[in-house]
Amino acid sequence: MKQRKIPLAAILIPISVFAFNLNAQSKYVDKAGYLKFEASEALFEPVEAINKSVTAVLNTDTGEFASLALIVGFRFENSLMEEHFNENYIESETYPKAIFKGMLIDFDLSSLSKDPIEIMVDGKLALHGKEKEVKTMVSMQKLNGTIVMKGGFTVTPSDFDIEIPSIVKNKIAKEVLVSLNFNLKP
Repeated sequence: MKQRKIPLAAILIPISVFAFNLNAQSKYVDKAGYLKFEASEALFEPVEAINKSVTAVLNTDTGEFASLALIVGFRFENSLMEEHFNENYIESETYPKAIFKGMLIDFDLSSLSKDPIEIMVDGKLALHGKEKEVKTMVSMQKLNGTIVMKGGFTVTPSDFDIEIPSIVKNKIAKEVLVSLNFNLKP
């Protein structure tokens, strides 16, 4: 009886396509995520900026979560404030990114539904050449196949060795509130 030879590619291609699809399904991504920070003091001009082009990735198998924001993507209402933020405070040419890497504690994709649940996130935020441990609760739900993640946390400029000149020190809050909103899709 003559043996029939099957080309190796005929075996490997379907296996690798199947494996890629399995791997792709465990990663949920948002390339237009939302970050806002607010450092306003009462009686002074609002100090806040929004970045609507943040990239976020969630590995639903492991609970690993990461996000990346380009600093120059933060938009202020006042263009002079935006310029000062980038050039004098955050030094965005030297430190162009804010990166968060962490874990969703006890994350289980099957527990997500249209009803939001609270999940702990524990990780490190890298900004301005420094890292800070961040631990916060986020609200998560699954709507039409999209994982919606919302939350917030506070940091201080001193956490990242960001110096605020004394002339404006009273106009900027000691604690900066950071809000996030991601719509993660497979």
